[in-house]
Amino acid sequence: MEPSITDKRINEELDKLLALIGEDQRIKRYKELEARVQKNTKLNELVEQIKAAQKDAVQFAHYDKPEAEKTAIARADALTQEFDEHPLVVAYRAQLVEANDLLQHITEMIQYRMNDELEKEG
Repeated sequence: MEPSITDKRINEELDKLLALIGEDQRIKRYKELEARVQKNTKLNELVEQIKAAQKDAVQFAHYDKPEAEKTAIARADALTQEFDEHPLVVAYRAQLVEANDLLQHITEMIQYRMNDELEKEG
């Protein structure tokens, strides 16, 4: 089925909107921080250590070793806290909130205008 002229126009306008959003400083900063988090060796090591401690906890629980399980859970919690408090993660999460707020605002504006247009037509 061939897309209608209206569908093509909507897709063109959507592409323009996405390009504009991508140029917003909040979105650019978010993407930059996301890339830095993904490339950060220390954070990647922490993630692997957290996974290993969680896996250990599950295995200790399976073999009915409650003290070893408790120790593994405590280690996973401490590593998770270290990850959560890393300055790069803190900055990334703050920027994520800003980016989400921007996208939510844009979505609400589009929804409002669409509803307004539909009411005018009806």
